[in-house]
Amino acid sequence: MARLIDPTIDKSTWGAGPWQTEPDRVEWTHADLPCLAVRNHFGAWCGYAAVPPGHPLHGKHYDAVDVDAHGGLTYAGACSGHICHVPKPGEPDDVWWFGFDCAHAFDVMPGMDAYWRGCGRLPIDGPECTYKTLAYVQAETNQLAGATGGAERRRRVVNLHFHNAV
Repeated sequence: MARLIDPTIDKSTWGAGPWQTEPDRVEWTHADLPCLAVRNHFGAWCGYAAVPPGHPLHGKHYDAVDVDAHGGLTYAGACSGHICHVPKPGEPDDVWWFGFDCAHAFDVMPGMDAYWRGCGRLPIDGPECTYKTLAYVQAETNQLAGATGGAERRRRVVNLHFHNAV
């Protein structure tokens, strides 16, 4: 299993906002799949859901997966660095992660905004710009886990119908 990297980020220059009281990493399970939310160095959340070995999506590129996630999928890969989890008893550690980020147009990234202020420039701002909270990312990640886990459930149903028809 890959070594977990401590994702604690110095947010002292980011100013006030919900990011000051949110953690920088959270692990949970949804639809029987491991899930992660990890903040990147720009201050934007990234959400990940993993499928186990033997799952039809295990090892696939993120472009090969038809699911809806904020901004689209931007990651697929094995445990590596901060995109890894501590497996529960009986859970495999060689899972395949699918992920998305909240660093797209109109996504507020407090770390990037602090960088621009430090350079004497104003961060991008406007009514259409919103910060994606941990709660938002967990909901999107749960949707991703449900969709990727659903692919396995659909495959089982198809196989069951096929075997019963023979």
